[in-house]
Amino acid sequence: MPAKIDSKAARQAGKERVRRDPDASQRRILAAATEVFAAQGLDGARVDEIADRAGINKRMLYHYFGNKDELFGAVLNELYETICRDSAALDLNAGPPPEGLARLVDFVVDYYLGNPHAITLLNAENLHKARHLKTSERIRAIHLPFEEMLEELLARGVATNDFRSGVSGARLYISIVGLTYYYLSNGHSLSVFFDRDLYDRKELKAWRQHIHEMAQRFVAV
Repeated sequence: MPAKIDSKAARQAGKERVRRDPDASQRRILAAATEVFAAQGLDGARVDEIADRAGINKRMLYHYFGNKDELFGAVLNELYETICRDSAALDLNAGPPPEGLARLVDFVVDYYLGNPHAITLLNAENLHKARHLKTSERIRAIHLPFEEMLEELLARGVATNDFRSGVSGARLYISIVGLTYYYLSNGHSLSVFFDRDLYDRKELKAWRQHIHEMAQRFVAV
């Protein structure tokens, strides 16, 4: 019985902290929602479970995010903002262009290896034909600087005669992500088909090198 009282008191204390710090409340809700949506998808996720994991009452969750659809959209916004913010921190336009491209490849591979929830969240959004992203003002705000960064890298590469002209930054990035995304999202079935563990450290290292070679050869003069 005492353990139950202590547990209840701890939850209540957590809710009090949440009410005093709305920014922390929203971060906790987003973190909990990311876990639940990644595990159960948009349709299977329950707001009650998200609120419980975040240590916040459901009414407060609705106050911050409106409804389950809007919360899922907020999770996607957070995902894309993280990708763009962290890739911008790479400073792709410092040093020789081929090194910038190599840093981009490593970032993409490391990001999806370190954030497997990103794959399941993006799969869920594509099942819904990107209806949440289509209405996102934040996505529109971050996509342009991101694409400009890629185009600047390619333009520098053309100027230094490291890259050929006419390469699209968006297509290059989609190709790099595609080589990473498909491998990781289908690795279990492909491991069975090719009779090898594609998640083995050596196999992952070899695939990373393959992506580097594909990207560098694609832009080569």
